[in-house]
Amino acid sequence: MTISDIAKELGITPSTVSRALSNSTRVNEKTRLKVQLVAQRMGYHPNVMASSLRKGTSGTIGMIVPRINRHFFSNVICGVERIVNPAGFNLLIYQSDEQHDKEVLGLQTFLKNRVAGIIISLASDTDDYSHLQQLSGMGVPLVQFDRVKDDLQGAKIVNDNFNGAYLGVKHLIKSGYKRIAHLAGALHLNVYNERLNGYLAALKEIGMGYDDRMIVTNVITRDAGADAITKVIDAGADAVFCAGDYSALGAMLEIKKRGLIIPDNIGVLGFANEPFAEIMSPALTSVEQNAFEIGNRAAQAIIQMIEKKDATINTEEVVPVRLIVRESTIKNNCLTF
Repeated sequence: MTISDIAKELGITPSTVSRALSNSTRVNEKTRLKVQLVAQRMGYHPNVMASSLRKGTSGTIGMIVPRINRHFFSNVICGVERIVNPAGFNLLIYQSDEQHDKEVLGLQTFLKNRVAGIIISLASDTDDYSHLQQLSGMGVPLVQFDRVKDDLQGAKIVNDNFNGAYLGVKHLIKSGYKRIAHLAGALHLNVYNERLNGYLAALKEIGMGYDDRMIVTNVITRDAGADAITKVIDAGADAVFCAGDYSALGAMLEIKKRGLIIPDNIGVLGFANEPFAEIMSPALTSVEQNAFEIGNRAAQAIIQMIEKKDATINTEEVVPVRLIVRESTIKNNCLTF
């Protein structure tokens, strides 16, 4: 079924049908309604590929995330959809699995399908950004969220990672912990570097020293957390700030294997407030990242860039975080602040 079939049925020109189906004001409301009803009755569906070839872009926004099964990223996706779908865009999602090569492949797939814009959170494996540097020259809007590269053109939506880490470590200090370790992520990524700096700032503020054995990098998975906690406990740590909840989960399981008590022997602080944090025993103190709000803001930013046809817009929005205190950091069940 084509536009010409509808035009023949109604005795009008194909161009009038095309305008009516796109809700053009050049066609009066009565004709628009008549065309749309006939199109529905005849089972007409627009040729999306042909339309995208004419326009140079489609009504689709591409989104690349490191892991879809992470609570944070799934909530960001939900926040994006809540905005882009009512605005008339479809959302196409690609998972990089934390791999640079898969991230590049996903980007190429989106470009071949002439997406209107791209939203991305960088893979932990990504340290070459040439695949993203080309986008502004191609006129393709780019919005980065959470994990971002500062010198790439486009909008950026980030967490207040520094303040989240700072507040968490200050809480550990006020709870009476003296030797606080940090299980960090990949420090070439902004989120983990900012969390490290927040950790260091909280220690420096009260003159609390640390040594290199207290910081272990590239620890964002459960298994890595279990391996790394052994190193910092052997170095004398009595508390640990984990850059993510999954590494905190691994750390807590390993601590229990050692026969140590959380939080009395060692306190554990996470970051992300994954769903399992509040149902663990003891419940995990963590930093809430407000993922849905990040998704909303990323969607608003990409729509603005698409509508303005400007891929060179450089803005940054910082989404506040909040510390959620639970049992894993309250020594002797006594809240100290």
